[in-house]
This record gives sequence, structure tokens and C-alpha cells, in this order.
Amino acid sequence: MKKALIHDWYYINGGAEKVVHSFNNIWEDFDHFGLVDFLNEKDRNFILKGKKVKTSFVQRLPTAKRNHRKFLHFFPYAIEQFDLSEYDLILSSSASIAKGVLTNQNQLHICYCHSPMRYAWDLYHQYLKEAKLTKGLNSIYAKYVLHKTRNWDVATVNRVDYFIANSNYIAKRIKKIYNRESIVVYPPVDVNHFTLEKNKDNYYFTASRMVSYKKVDLIVQAFNQMPDKKLIVSGDGPEFKKIKSLAKPNIEFLGFTESKVLKRYLQKAKAFVFAAEEDFGIIPVEAQACGTPVIAFGKGGVRETVVPGISGIFFNEQTPEALINSVKDFETMNFDYIEIRNHSLSFSKERFEREIKDYVEKKYDDFVKTKI
Repeated sequence: MKKALIHDWYYINGGAEKVVHSFNNIWEDFDHFGLVDFLNEKDRNFILKGKKVKTSFVQRLPTAKRNHRKFLHFFPYAIEQFDLSEYDLILSSSASIAKGVLTNQNQLHICYCHSPMRYAWDLYHQYLKEAKLTKGLNSIYAKYVLHKTRNWDVATVNRVDYFIANSNYIAKRIKKIYNRESIVVYPPVDVNHFTLEKNKDNYYFTASRMVSYKKVDLIVQAFNQMPDKKLIVSGDGPEFKKIKSLAKPNIEFLGFTESKVLKRYLQKAKAFVFAAEEDFGIIPVEAQACGTPVIAFGKGGVRETVVPGISGIFFNEQTPEALINSVKDFETMNFDYIEIRNHSLSFSKERFEREIKDYVEKKYDDFVKTKI
């Protein structure tokens, strides 16, 4: 069985790349494809075990390293230029474009779908507002490109033989947009790295890339109104300076933090605060692996990873006031840190790799039988 793994793009070591890392733990003989590859060597060694990626022409476009997404209008054409005709199994890791790779009837294509492309579907209007593309000629062009991208995204859905969703939340989105069924295999979390800590310090903690939909500004605004409560914020990104400028003295910013440092802050926090509507959300599970309860916006994949009253608490509106009320409720509650840790184990990397291996190999065996 000759295997190809196609991922949207490689430039950071994020949640989707941890999935790719696990794919490579299961099968070491993938050939790798992606629109671009700008990984540093440390991340390449972790995600791809040092292997190189065959990239598209987008890799060579001016400024692609700084911002490849501005070439969205080229993505459908670029992904279709990969010749995968020699492969028996194609596994795509897709939150955008990878699932649209060209395949034929003699190949099995299984897509691990992190989400249908958010900027073209669920976050379409939000994306246009934040990019200041609601009016003018640039707006017309952006809307036209996204319209064409949506049409292509739906037209290519039958290039996939089987969909795997990263949560029930995403399975519903796949059904809504693509009218396709999917099974759910939760992403891998390195729960063995994020170990239990029973002795908590008196601070709240959040960690995120500083982009608008993560809603770190909402968390900061809430803690601005609770000056007696300490908040520590980890992460970097386009909105870092703006968000930091909002903060009062009870809020500390760490910027980007290495894994070991992040782990220690997660372990010692009295609670991890999470305000985004995420497809799954790995870091709330990492917090629970440390025995740290989670205060989260109660929508999206986090509804499947946090058990109210057992491993955390939800707030139901993305407003500072709703978060403030949840913090007040949280401080009246008691949590069993060992029970929180035990709950996190059901999202382990080992469980993910076992479930993926069993599913893919069963589907490939069935596929081969139909060809005989």
C-alpha cells in the first residue's frame, strides 16, 4: 500500500499538526504534500520526523512565507496540480483545501476534517468585517473569491470516500455543508506530558494565539472588572499589542511560551479560562490533564471535553459579564483534581492512534476486496 498524506499547509506546530504527528507515528512511510512548507527544523522533526514536503507553486510566490492566505484565489487550482495517481491510499488532513485533491476510482481517500473551511462558511461575515472588506472594490473581489471557493468546496466533496470529524460539533457541520456522514475520532492530546498537579496557585490562566475569534480580549475585559483576581495570559499573534494595551495591573502577559513553561502555568492555575468557539480545543484538555478545571464558553467542541461541575463550568454568552458571573460561580465550587485528570485520559494520543489505525486499515481492506 503506497500512501500519501496531504495537509493544507505547514508553517506552525498547532493542533492540526499534532494530528499529522500522530499519523506519522502510525505509518512511517507517507509521502507528504502541502500547499506550502515553512516549518523550522525543530517543528519538522516533531511533526514529520524530519521529512520534506512536496509543495505547490504557492510556496514560491512573493511574500507567501509572511502571509500565504492572501493567495486564497489560487488554492483550488494549486491543490489540483498534485499528481497522486501512483498512491493507493490518500489521507488528507483538512481545515481548508486539502480534501479537494484529485483522486481516481482505484484510490481510497479518507479525510480527517478539522472543519470545513471556516473563513468561507461559518466565519465568512466575521472575516470580512475584521479584514475591513465590507465595502468598496476590494470587498467585491474578496466576496467573489470566497463565493467561488465555496462552490469549489462543495463540488469537490465526492473526491473523499470517507470523512472523519474531530468532534460531533464538526460532524454536524460536515453534514450541514457537505451532506455527508462522518465518524468522530477526537484529536490526540499528550496527556502523559501534562501531568497532575494538586497544589494550585491563586491565579487564572489563559493561553491562545492572539487572533480575534479566540476572544482573548473578552477575557481581559472581564478580569479588568475583577481587580482582586490575577489573570496570566500566554500567547502571541496579530492582536497582542492591542489586547495588552487594554489590560489593568492584575493582568500579566507572558508572550510566546515554550511547552515546559506553558505546562507549569497550566498545572498551577486555579482555573484555565477559554472564551473561543472552537471545533475541538486541545488546550482545555491539556489543562484538565494537569488536574486544572476549565471555565469555558459553552459552545463548540468544548461541550464534548469539559463535564460541567466535574471538570469545569460553562458561560453561555461571549460577553465579559457572562464570564464574570461564571468566575463568581466557580469560586463557590469544589473540584476533585484527580477526577479531572482521569477524565482527560479518554482524549489521549494513544487512543487516537489506535482508533485511526483500526478505522483506516479496515476501510482499506474493504476497499481492496471490492477491487478483486
